[in-house]
Amino acid sequence: MAFDFDGRRVVVAGGSRGIGRSIALAFARAGAGVSTCARGAEDLARTHAEIAAHGRQTHSAACDLADRDAIVRYIREAAAALGGIDVLVNNASAFGIKDDEEGWAGGMSVDMMATVRAGHAAIPFLEHGTGPCIINISSVGSLRCGAARPPYAAMKAAVNHYTASLAAILAPKRIRVNAIAPGSIEFPGGRWERARLSNLPLYHAIRSSIPFRPHGRARGDRRRGAFPSLALRALDHGSDPRRGRRREPPRAITGPGPVLNSARANRD
Repeated sequence: MAFDFDGRRVVVAGGSRGIGRSIALAFARAGAGVSTCARGAEDLARTHAEIAAHGRQTHSAACDLADRDAIVRYIREAAAALGGIDVLVNNASAFGIKDDEEGWAGGMSVDMMATVRAGHAAIPFLEHGTGPCIINISSVGSLRCGAARPPYAAMKAAVNHYTASLAAILAPKRIRVNAIAPGSIEFPGGRWERARLSNLPLYHAIRSSIPFRPHGRARGDRRRGAFPSLALRALDHGSDPRRGRRREPPRAITGPGPVLNSARANRD
């Protein structure tokens, strides 16, 4: 399905690689101006160049998403560079694995509070946007209890709950808030590529638990998979996908969105 978001202005917080990069490039291909931020300068510069190659307004900046002041500064700079904000994608994660102080502190500051802070900073710009929308990236890990990654799973569950609450809060302003919960996504330099190279038994054990077997892939090329397309659909809900015009009335989605590539999706 073709999407036309010509003239839209999209901010991807945590957009230099993997899922964030894939979403940023998908929006750029669809005609949007895109701003991305991350801590890694090399990946950020590479993604900036890839977005710019589509001929759209492009902005990027180094930003530590655990730092409140840095988030506020980045959102303001992105809005100034793009001429406003129509879409905010919160994608960053500290991926807290261990049940210790460091794991919980990272998850709280990045997975949870960066989502809250970026949204708060962007709302004044979204209020003046076209079809404004916030997309929070959750995880299927938020839907299950288990011994693996307790801080990560708990923080993503909190993101789900906050997404529903914020959607209700912002509905009167006609700002939609959605969450997408991907399964295991493999991309260069990511956790599952590292597992494939260093812990093949774990890699195959997780892979075999997925109904369709392969891990999901965050693609930035024209063979894009389901994930960036769903991010576009989350923005486009209530809009004409061919013209970028809004249908009336737009709806607020008060809860997490699609669950991708997971055993739970197969059961449900």
